Amino acid sequence: MFNDIGPLELVTIIVLAVLVFGPDKLPKMIQDVTRTIRKIRDFSESAKADIREELGPEFKDFEFEDLNPKTFIRKQLDNDELGLKEIRNGFDLKKEMAEVTDAVHGRDADTSSSSSSSSPAVSAGGTVDMTKKREKLAPDERPPFDADAT
Repeated sequence: MFNDIGPLELVTIIVLAVLVFGPDKLPKMIQDVTRTIRKIRDFSESAKADIREELGPEFKDFEFEDLNPKTFIRKQLDNDELGLKEIRNGFDLKKEMAEVTDAVHGRDADTSSSSSSSSPAVSAGGTVDMTKKREKLAPDERPPFDADAT
């Protein structure tokens, strides 16, 4: 519950508690707070037990932590009944973005990649010809304008 509180923060909280409540009332306040926390935990556990009882035997494996979307998705991805790991591993976003960046900047893609380094060429009429390979542009030359792409 208090995993992210450091030792300096804990000492600061204790000093503030002593200053606010005084050394005489502080033990009584700590007892009241711990008693309240126990009551809240007991209430929470009884509510969970009541919900599980009402849901019936088909939800015996139900965990309330599964209601957290991150936990639910992580559990479903670990299940891999749909073959999602294969799809996720087959898609390399960094490689795809690098290829798009190279295409935009007019650089050739890696020769080791399986995708071709060709991109559509634009004819004089403004149509795209997918069969022509990209021609190397001079440093000061701009790529052809494609009205349909904008």
